[in-house]
Amino acid sequence: MGTLRKTRLVMAILNKFEQSNSAISVVDLVESLRQEMNKTTVYRILERLKNEGELHSFTGKDGRRWYAKNNGCDSNQQTHPHFQCKECGKVECLAFEVTIPHIPNYKIDSAKFLLIGQCEECLS
Repeated sequence: MGTLRKTRLVMAILNKFEQSNSAISVVDLVESLRQEMNKTTVYRILERLKNEGELHSFTGKDGRRWYAKNNGCDSNQQTHPHFQCKECGKVECLAFEVTIPHIPNYKIDSAKFLLIGQCEECLS
């Protein structure tokens, strides 16, 4: 990994994640930043931030790509689940690790865990 330059455009994307306590879909990022940069630039910066360990990504229930801050966890080493609320659409990382069992005669490279249900706010 190289050193990521904190250009104005990189900072614009990082600020979106600082302002949010949940994951952000790439579609929402592109829309909210369309006055500052084009879609290709958003995708390119997100990939760089992911490669530098600032963010991780996963696929939501609708097939959209979501990004979230790593918050001190290395998403390549820690397998944690994500939760998507079927009522309000909020998507977030859940703060516990899932242990992948050893399966004889198989090599597991990655696992994806998406839990779908209702968040605390929607249950109230």
